[in-house]
Order: sequence, then structure tokens, then C-alpha cells
Amino acid sequence: MPSDLNAELKALIIARLKLEITPADIADAAPLFGEGLGLDSIDALELVVGIERQYGIRIADAEMGRKAFGSVDALAAFIQEKKAAL
Repeated sequence: MPSDLNAELKALIIARLKLEITPADIADAAPLFGEGLGLDSIDALELVVGIERQYGIRIADAEMGRKAFGSVDALAAFIQEKKAAL
């Protein structure tokens, strides 16, 4: 069962990247880059800005970003982990 955070993240991804899909089209565990949603590095930058603004957490480097943006589930876990550490 997807969490509210997952639903929020899907809406953020669609809005920031102006995708013409619905949140239901994004599987929680599917990769966001490459095979899955097919996002690219420009999309990654846009998402980093969106996540940092929306959740007040910083994605410090590319490696942290790769881990965080593995999937919607990974991104939700990353945000929860960072918020818990604040």
C-alpha cells in the first residue's frame, strides 16, 4: 500500500517535470532513471531542487542522489531518514 509520502512524491515528480502521466503510472519500486520512468540528468537536477524546496533536506552529491532517486520507495525512505535526523 503506497504511503501518503509516496503519493506526494509522485505528484511532485509529475509537476516538476511536466510529465503527461498520472501518479498511478509510476510504480513505487520502479527505477526513476533508465529502464523505469526514463528520466535523465536534467530531470535529476529539477527533482533535487524540488525535493530540497519541498522537504527542506539537502542532497549533497551525485552518489547520495543516485541512492535517493532509485525509486519512489527509495526517495520516500531517504526523505524520512533525513527528516528523522533533523
